[in-house]
Amino acid sequence: MNKVIMMGNLTRDVEIRDAANTTVARVGIAVARPFKPKESDFFNLVAFGKTAEFLSKWFAKGSKILVEGHLRTSNYEDKQGVKKTATDIIIEQIEFAGSKRDSAPRDEFDVTDDTPF
Repeated sequence: MNKVIMMGNLTRDVEIRDAANTTVARVGIAVARPFKPKESDFFNLVAFGKTAEFLSKWFAKGSKILVEGHLRTSNYEDKQGVKKTATDIIIEQIEFAGSKRDSAPRDEFDVTDDTPF
């Protein structure tokens, strides 16, 4: 079984792009370590399709978020030809973990459609 559940704060604004007929969103998350709340671990999150659109509309740097997903490891070559390995958390579900006020939609989107409240 490959399942990840974590809660933390986004470390940067959501990067969104269109690729191969779907929307892709990337963002980082900082998760406090158990029993050491002043220390954090940092992970990369990736979402696709409607989940990516929802993520980019309702979350920004600093937002508290609860995600459920699975791990995916990929291999690639960087611009200098060096082989690299990346591990991402592919988001399957997102939940607000902050206050309702903190989850206001981003300004560039029309908030009359798809409001989750």
